[in-house]
Amino acid sequence: MQIALLYVVTAAIFLAADAVMLRAVMKPLFTKHLGDAVLDSPRLGAAVGFYLVYVAILLWFASWPALRDDMPVQALLNGALIGIVGYGTYEMTSYAVMRDWSLEQVAADLTWGTVLTAVSAWLGVVIVRALPFG
Repeated sequence: MQIALLYVVTAAIFLAADAVMLRAVMKPLFTKHLGDAVLDSPRLGAAVGFYLVYVAILLWFASWPALRDDMPVQALLNGALIGIVGYGTYEMTSYAVMRDWSLEQVAADLTWGTVLTAVSAWLGVVIVRALPFG
């Protein structure tokens, strides 16, 4: 029960924050550099698949151990590492092989992904710990 609650809370935080950032900052930034190569709306199947798996990995390696050991800061640190690896892989590979990929995109998305992942993991643990049934 506790791990399911942790998944739902963490996913809600991650998705809500990412939705705002994607609309307000990332889409305009990517459109600036990639032009009409950016879709008007995302391919939802791919997005849903990413989020489901990414949050599960985040729980396995960061949030669940931190909740179990009662060390929320552990979720923040391990979440940041997962964010650097996950978003770094995407950004550095894209920059390495795509002509119009920019260092501005790399810096913005890598920073955002690291912070988003770390804070989502940490806040998920903090919230679940605070709930009477958590």
